[in-house]
Amino acid sequence: MKKHNFSAGPAILPQEVIQGAAKAVLELDNIGLSLIEISHRSSEFKAIMEEACTLSLQLLGLEGKGYKAMFLQGGASMQFLMTAFNLLENKAGYVNSGTWSTKAIKEAKILGEVIELASSRDQNFNYIPKGFEIPDDLDYLHLTTNNTIFGTQYKTLPDTEVPLVADMSSDIFSRSFDYSKFDLFYAGAQKNMGPSGVTLVVIKESSFNKVSRIIPSMLNYEVQANAGSMFNTPPVFPVYTVLLNLRWIANQGGLEGVGLQNEKKAALIYDEIDRNPLFEGFAHADDRSHMNATFNLKDDQLAEIFDPIWNEANISGLKGHRSVGGYRASIYNALPIESVQVLVDCMQEFERKA
Repeated sequence: MKKHNFSAGPAILPQEVIQGAAKAVLELDNIGLSLIEISHRSSEFKAIMEEACTLSLQLLGLEGKGYKAMFLQGGASMQFLMTAFNLLENKAGYVNSGTWSTKAIKEAKILGEVIELASSRDQNFNYIPKGFEIPDDLDYLHLTTNNTIFGTQYKTLPDTEVPLVADMSSDIFSRSFDYSKFDLFYAGAQKNMGPSGVTLVVIKESSFNKVSRIIPSMLNYEVQANAGSMFNTPPVFPVYTVLLNLRWIANQGGLEGVGLQNEKKAALIYDEIDRNPLFEGFAHADDRSHMNATFNLKDDQLAEIFDPIWNEANISGLKGHRSVGGYRASIYNALPIESVQVLVDCMQEFERKA
């Protein structure tokens, strides 16, 4: 029996995507070769890469609007450095809303002046900073749109003319949004896109050649874009799996369709957290993530009652990050609402037994 997978990442994928990827590993499209043994310069893989890039821009509403999509390696962590390498000439502003923002700030400081414009560190990152002043002479403003560990998410963006850059690793392709507000955003695949090992980067073409420094070729967005994401050998299997998942998202009604389902799942779990007297939510209500619901027991000693209940219900990946403790229900695109209902049923059974 397949488990109800609430893992924060690598995360659940649609069953048809897993089956399609598994089939391609044995043989890709009746060509007599496995997906993982074809040349990345073959016509078959070039078509895969081109469709993945094109479909990404289509789903994001950016096709024909002067953006390039790339599939690169090194994870979002590489993008912390790569962003600054390509865009930071004088100074950049960062909003610190959690662990990954903190890491992004550290890497950017290697290359130039970084201003931490706002932070929610004072309350262990349980809210999204708002109402801070944004200098108009910044090279860019960097945000983390969804904070996986703490369960917070931007619902609206800062009002600024400064170029916006974002780490969207845990909410990319999860909601309908005006992505044209960003000059650059990136996302590791292992939440809503596919397996780990590849990172989507979407950049406005006008953001090339923004700095005077010499950028190593592997870290140069323009070089990577001109090479069609194949400056070096790309991760063939992850890119193909991402493509299958993008097709699945398109078949769900695109970002509007998956976004509606994600709202329903989030409402179901948060309503129970707020109703049940044994639980309390971690994140401020206005900033709660539709991807990662974080919550705690009001009495930690009751975990010895609650944990066996959800374990016996075939639930996996529910434990919270050590920074927060408690529980984290990651409800990414592929998680069916039926799995969320199983968790809610467990929470209600716990209420009866405690």
